[in-house]
Amino acid sequence: MNLARMLGERAEQGNPVRVGIIGAGKFGAMYLSQARLTTGTHVLGIADLAPEKAKETLRHIGWEDERFAATSFDDALASGSTFLTDDAEALIKADGLEVLIDATGDPAAGIRHCLMAIANGRHVIMVNVEADVVAGPLLARKAADAGVVYSMAWGDQPALICEHVDWARACGFKVVTAGKGTRYHPSFHQSTPDTVWEHFGWSKEVVERGRLNPKMFNSFIDGTKSGIEMTAVCNATGLTPQPDGLAFPAATVYELAEICKPKSAGGTVSHAGTTEVVSSVYRDMSPVENHLQYGTYVVIEAETDYATYCFEEYNMLPDSSFRYASLFRPTHMIGLELGLTVASAALRGEPTGCSRYFNSDVVATAKRDMKAGEMLDGEGGFCVWGKQTPADVSLKQGYLPLGLAGNVKLKRDVKTGECLAWSDVAYDEADHAVQVRREMEAAFARPNA
Repeated sequence: MNLARMLGERAEQGNPVRVGIIGAGKFGAMYLSQARLTTGTHVLGIADLAPEKAKETLRHIGWEDERFAATSFDDALASGSTFLTDDAEALIKADGLEVLIDATGDPAAGIRHCLMAIANGRHVIMVNVEADVVAGPLLARKAADAGVVYSMAWGDQPALICEHVDWARACGFKVVTAGKGTRYHPSFHQSTPDTVWEHFGWSKEVVERGRLNPKMFNSFIDGTKSGIEMTAVCNATGLTPQPDGLAFPAATVYELAEICKPKSAGGTVSHAGTTEVVSSVYRDMSPVENHLQYGTYVVIEAETDYATYCFEEYNMLPDSSFRYASLFRPTHMIGLELGLTVASAALRGEPTGCSRYFNSDVVATAKRDMKAGEMLDGEGGFCVWGKQTPADVSLKQGYLPLGLAGNVKLKRDVKTGECLAWSDVAYDEADHAVQVRREMEAAFARPNA
């Protein structure tokens, strides 16, 4: 790895990598806490809908007031400090900006910011995985055509899983399954922002100290974020989702190769070349020892007898047949690691994971019985959760993407567990995000979809 050295050279030249970030929430705060300590990096600007709250966040994570005392982007460029604003467009167009990070979590906003950044020649880091699964392949294509990088965020699990897949393929291994861990139980699909903390088992002190957003964290516990992240992985690596989406089997880190191999070989996944998320609790809610709740993994297959011998001899976390083995990372550091993508995009012109296919989708699925006229509240809310679904199935059935299921009105009664369709809601065909999604479908849908 040479990124630290390359950043050091930029610092010596007096030309640090200049970064702008939209959204000073949890992920943004974690990145910013490290960015001030990273040689060769200058946070030129931060755009947030609540600048005063963002300033308070900066103080909370260790920034001194003089670090964000700039009165304009020109002042920030000249002084090396940071300018805070509520104007994302002004940040994107600011002189000197190289890398734009969208950490809003809002699909429509992320798409809009990304296209504007591409038009202005900025590299884009899409922390906003919600936007990526709505239109990522199209956004990546537009970025490539403009000569800039569109990238997943290192530190977030999709990028780390993509690295596992790339490692395996570069070593000549067949990728069987790739994924992550989570805390899952079937009943969690009905979780709401009112019940989320009891499902996590976190105290009020932990929640308040971390300034945790219940709606955002509910998307992790209700299965939505797993569907989103595994969709991003499929669309970046070419893996394909299982026909019925994720099954969330419980598994220890030592059982990954045994459990996440194909059913035809005695495992649980539908086919080789797919994604799966393993649970840190069993279905009776007892804890899994040596779980992977915060980590990532890949299962590979030996295609020669010699490789199986090596799997056994070197204890490469094999299954009982020694035909399959696994590699895992026990945790991820989220925004604390995002600097790796910033450096990779600016200095190497390379993404750390990038959507290239439309193999998988995330569809809005009813959490409860609902009546016509009710308003859906999107990811992590009280109405729907996001289920991973093969893209061709989603298109054929006309399913509603989870990322576009916020602030739209139901046109009919629906039952718990139903996958919602475009025709079930009153949406605006002229909405910009809807139009970009339709463009993406037309550009990337397989002919027989």
